[in-house]
Amino acid sequence: MNASGTLQSCAWAKGDLYQAYHDNEWGVECRNDKKLFEKLCLEGQQAGLSWITILKKRAHYRKRFHKFDPVKVAAMTDADLEDCLLDTGIIRNRLKVYAIRHNAQAFLAMKDSGIKLSQFLWAFVNDEVIINQYADMSQIPTQTPASEAMSKSLKKQGFKFIGPTICYAFMQSMGLVNDHFTTCPRHPNNL
Repeated sequence: MNASGTLQSCAWAKGDLYQAYHDNEWGVECRNDKKLFEKLCLEGQQAGLSWITILKKRAHYRKRFHKFDPVKVAAMTDADLEDCLLDTGIIRNRLKVYAIRHNAQAFLAMKDSGIKLSQFLWAFVNDEVIINQYADMSQIPTQTPASEAMSKSLKKQGFKFIGPTICYAFMQSMGLVNDHFTTCPRHPNNL
């Protein structure tokens, strides 16, 4: 809350792009496999960078990677990926770019074995949103036992660039965990 006692957005939601992301996407429960797949890939692209960098490039990633259609991404050739590495509209890190195709292949292998990505991921929170009661950034962890378990399990399934910190950021962004500050109008207690 500000000095006048009114609710205000989480402190990190500064600037138009971040504010819109905060208000419309971050922490919104998602169970759509394709959207979850896209976000796993984009969170991996963020490793070592700020999310705003990826957010600014997200539309370009969608263009280069077939709107994150796992079948189309899995079929991308090395030449396709090398062409992506010449594109300044994305993060031009070879390991990260190749990880997107690798993750699409892992996604499809899971699907072929009867594993639905959304059910697999939501199992780490017992299929229920975890609603935290944090008042500021200093209270929010960078990883949790659930994100560590998710990371290990995704790696066993063949995913790359999916460490426990990336998994926790993913969990926050896709609504498995609600880490909106208690003073934020988007916190469930304030809706």
